[in-house]
Amino acid sequence: MTKFIIVTGGVLSGLGKGVVTSSLGKLLKANGFSVTAIKIDPYLNCDAGTMNPFEHGEVFVLDDGTEADLDLGNYERFLDIDLCGDDNITTGKVYRSVIEKERAGKYLGKTVQIIPHITDEINRRIWKVADETDADIVLVEIGGTIGDIESMPFMEASRQLHMEVGEESNDFIFIHTTLIPVLDVVGEQKTKPTQHSVQALREIGIQPDIIVGRSPKKLEESTKRKISLFCDVPKEAVISSPDAESIYQVPLILEEEGFIDYVMKKLNLGEPEHDIHEWKEFLDNYENPTEKVKIALVGKYCELEDAYKSHVEAFHHCQAEAKTEINIKWIESEELEENEPKKLLDDVDGILIPGGFGNRGIEGKINAVNFARENKVPILTICLGFQVSVIEFCRNVLGLEEANSSEFNEKTPHPVIDLLPMQRGIDMMGGTMRLGSEKILIEEGTRAHEIYGSTEIKERHRHRYEVNLDYKDEMEEKGIKFSGKSPNKKRMEILEVEDHPFFIGCQFHPEFTSRPMKPAPLFLEFIKATMEQKNK
Repeated sequence: MTKFIIVTGGVLSGLGKGVVTSSLGKLLKANGFSVTAIKIDPYLNCDAGTMNPFEHGEVFVLDDGTEADLDLGNYERFLDIDLCGDDNITTGKVYRSVIEKERAGKYLGKTVQIIPHITDEINRRIWKVADETDADIVLVEIGGTIGDIESMPFMEASRQLHMEVGEESNDFIFIHTTLIPVLDVVGEQKTKPTQHSVQALREIGIQPDIIVGRSPKKLEESTKRKISLFCDVPKEAVISSPDAESIYQVPLILEEEGFIDYVMKKLNLGEPEHDIHEWKEFLDNYENPTEKVKIALVGKYCELEDAYKSHVEAFHHCQAEAKTEINIKWIESEELEENEPKKLLDDVDGILIPGGFGNRGIEGKINAVNFARENKVPILTICLGFQVSVIEFCRNVLGLEEANSSEFNEKTPHPVIDLLPMQRGIDMMGGTMRLGSEKILIEEGTRAHEIYGSTEIKERHRHRYEVNLDYKDEMEEKGIKFSGKSPNKKRMEILEVEDHPFFIGCQFHPEFTSRPMKPAPLFLEFIKATMEQKNK
């Protein structure tokens, strides 16, 4: 029998439910159990693909092409598994499915209602993941907070799921993550918000089994006793989750708090083994680097660092592997249009140009690429960064001064980056890009082949534009090597600039598949090249 753990949040959003959920999954895996995770996002969007990065953060792309919330990235990194679209349930997906069934007459003329039809659809999707993955434990994180109107159907569905599994069984627990604020005036940890949050849960028929208290400092014993008394949970079920310098410390903090011991006891999973030595070794390497580099991240959404969440985590993975402290210098690409690039980039050891959309700040990205190429600064360019690398090369090496992407200038005489043929005629924005994991062939004897150690890889994509093949031969004659291509050789996937310590661009997103003990190869070799160049 599959066991279910439902994680809810109270008081306010952004508490770190995703990190708590991921950390619990990591601890369960360390004890030998197979685990999968579901993120419920109670927004009406079908997926995160059309959301503004400034508001929602990064759009994380799964193997099957699903554009999802960045919490799915945390799950994959902590659990070292590949998730799919079924693991991200949104209000949009649920309502669309129910309405399509109603239009097809699947409800036999009945009045279609939130209960039971919407809640049944939610639980059908949860059971589908449980049945198809055959995992021992399914973690379900419900986004938002208790009391949100949009999350109420999901709360009711989880209550019904609890009844279906069996209220008295050892196969189902509710974990409630809540804020324990500290008022500066008195310096006391306040439990009243948690009491109100749990009261709201009880009003809809849910009694939490475990309460995880998020607070700047570790919960005091008196605070735990108070929460235990007023929220009707054992004191050992009140878990302290203080602020941590790194999210990778959280599994160890929660383990020390007895979190996994109590979860396994409630689910009747036996005695914990606490076999998490590999994670401790990773964290020790991460926290004790022997060298240091500074990397400029030249982006379009730097005001919200979560917009580049997977890039930051990929650097963290490299920091542990290379034992090198990686300091990120955040640079808005528009700043490189207003200032001399040397002024902003002269103090960095390497440059990363990530993806993005739209014309804003593009000339700044091109200026950054030009600075890196001419000054032999190691650079890794990804997706849009790959495309601006082509534009910069065509302008400044081939002499095509008006070279551009047709995304930014439809009338450019040299559309060196152009719309994918499959994208022509598409007028719907959501879920219509080239998305997900695709096979890439790598040419032997190239830097990319040296990095990956293989002639065939698979990486995840998210783009509408590509290199225009009309300019490919001329670029290769002048010093660009397209070392990675699609199987039909029509799509350029990796470029290398010759006579440079490290200049590699990729159309795909290697950051999405980077893991704590398995850094993305391109990121790791970029950091190694940056260290080598710095030491020279």
